[in-house]
Amino acid sequence: MRILLAVILAAVLSGGAAPAPKLESFKDLLARPREKADAKIAYGTDADQFGELWLPNGNGPFPVVVLIHGGCWQAELPGTILMDYMAADLRSKGVAVWNLEYRRIGSPGAGYPGTFVDVARGVDKLRAIAKTRNLDLSHVVVAGHSAGGHLTAWTAARGRLPKSSALYVARPLAVRAAVTIDGINDLKAYRAEGPGRCGEPATVDALLKGAPEKSRYSDTSPAELLPTKVPQVVISGELDPIVPVKLARDYADAAKRSGTPTELLVYPDAGHFEPIDPTTPAGRAVIEKLIAEVRQ
Repeated sequence: MRILLAVILAAVLSGGAAPAPKLESFKDLLARPREKADAKIAYGTDADQFGELWLPNGNGPFPVVVLIHGGCWQAELPGTILMDYMAADLRSKGVAVWNLEYRRIGSPGAGYPGTFVDVARGVDKLRAIAKTRNLDLSHVVVAGHSAGGHLTAWTAARGRLPKSSALYVARPLAVRAAVTIDGINDLKAYRAEGPGRCGEPATVDALLKGAPEKSRYSDTSPAELLPTKVPQVVISGELDPIVPVKLARDYADAAKRSGTPTELLVYPDAGHFEPIDPTTPAGRAVIEKLIAEVRQ
């Protein structure tokens, strides 16, 4: 009886609110076994300039999802392995995956322009391997998480860069959609309003060190490169403590106002890592969305 009264009293004092769900960490995610990619292919000479190709069974041609991992743009944090679970799930459903690595802060050549150049070269490398790997380049979607979400939205917009930019490419690979998952899509806003979980503002400054002052953000921040012709899907976990949902909503609103075809998806009871874990409701929904986008 005393225990029951204590439970009732606790509920009354808390306003009857349910306890907050335990949010997944990247360590929780990586604690599980991972499947392996079918091939590791270099797109440059640096050790970090490669992609991992995941190929479904069958003869193809296969639609392709390009995955770009997060990790606060920092080399000390996990890389492509963060996206292995999504890659394996997509492969099992008949979609090829090109999981990109790139130079990150703490490695030689990272930051500006290296990190951005790597992602651009990595995406465009698909042209060189499409025929021998039976890839359908008319159905390519790029998707990234966190810092990789930033690079995903940037990939969608890089066709707008001026020829004077160190990041300019004359003929970037066309993609059908960009899906930014818990993405840092507005570098100025994240530098000013971020909760500090990625080491911002110092991390943003390190990423952009060396960029010309007048084009520091206009070359690198998706929010500054709007509008884009590439449709965007902006995804956020409602409880994300690393890239708060407000930033996702603000970016999606700005993209819509600019005329960019934009869809905002916010998943309840999800934090930063649930949307890239296919065993969670949010993660399953993201996989379904990626398949729908790449098969359009």
